[in-house]
Amino acid sequence: MRRLLTVDENGLYCKQGDFYIDPWKPVKTALISHGHSDHMRWGMQHYICHHHTLPILKLRLGTENSTQGVAYGEVFEINGVKISFHPAGHIIGSAQIRLEFQDEVWLFTGDYKIAKDGVSTPYELVKCDHFITESTFGLPIYHFPPPELIYQDINSWWRQNADEGYNTVLLAYSLGKSQNILAHIDPSIGEVYLHGAVANTNNALAEIGYHFPGKYISPDIDRSALRSALIVAPPSASDTPWLRKLKPYRIAMCSGWMQLRGARRRKGVDRGFALSDHCDWDQLNQAIRQTDAKHVYVTHGYESIFSKWVTNHFGIPASVLKTVYNDEEEESEL
Repeated sequence: MRRLLTVDENGLYCKQGDFYIDPWKPVKTALISHGHSDHMRWGMQHYICHHHTLPILKLRLGTENSTQGVAYGEVFEINGVKISFHPAGHIIGSAQIRLEFQDEVWLFTGDYKIAKDGVSTPYELVKCDHFITESTFGLPIYHFPPPELIYQDINSWWRQNADEGYNTVLLAYSLGKSQNILAHIDPSIGEVYLHGAVANTNNALAEIGYHFPGKYISPDIDRSALRSALIVAPPSASDTPWLRKLKPYRIAMCSGWMQLRGARRRKGVDRGFALSDHCDWDQLNQAIRQTDAKHVYVTHGYESIFSKWVTNHFGIPASVLKTVYNDEEEESEL
């Protein structure tokens, strides 16, 4: 039987349905798993995504696009292929994309996370025959602490910095981790300020009922007002004139990569918090076990190592699916 999904020069293609999933070049019809820039790109004639991704699409790609928002679990068809979006637990609006054709089920996870973060709709287990999984942290060295412990550490560090007269700068992607952090901070410690990329993302999410604390740091703000404050900014703001004006501060990176001490040194930060919106090793293995898939395709991350592990450990045929997705976002003041 011909594979329902294959990779060509434009992206992950369903020939039967004549559509793409998270394509990296302009195509006619694109199913979008979530709003991060490596999965949602400019130039598609028609975008289909979860309806909570629509305001992010509008913010990042403009308003001139043909779009269609769907609910989780809503089933629709394109050229005989049944399609539905299911919670991925990665960020607000993130979705696993389920395809069914001739009694065969394919599932594309996009980026996903089984651990609950209290903001995004929790991951839903979806049974399938063919499972396409990311492997961003697909090595057994990656075991993330429970998120609630990380938030406790963040609040404690902010409080310590405030007591010692420093601002606290947290570097986190403007879509995803920034909202998770803001939803769990202790507002009694001090004022919260936002880089423009974070503020504009929050404004877009407010259109669909999500509200987070924090004030935009405008160019004319009185910098002396920023005393013992918490400042949330994207990683691209690191070591910029914008950031240097906020001194004195201590700075931390919030990323799964921060589990490794070497990563903290390379980023030149004072602290690293292993806060991730991806699965760690245990979660990836849990997903493989529970989907009952007959074949696993491994993409972006440690594809070769993890696919061999799946075959040898679970006895499930697994292979590498080469894509251009990654875990890096270049963000400016959107």
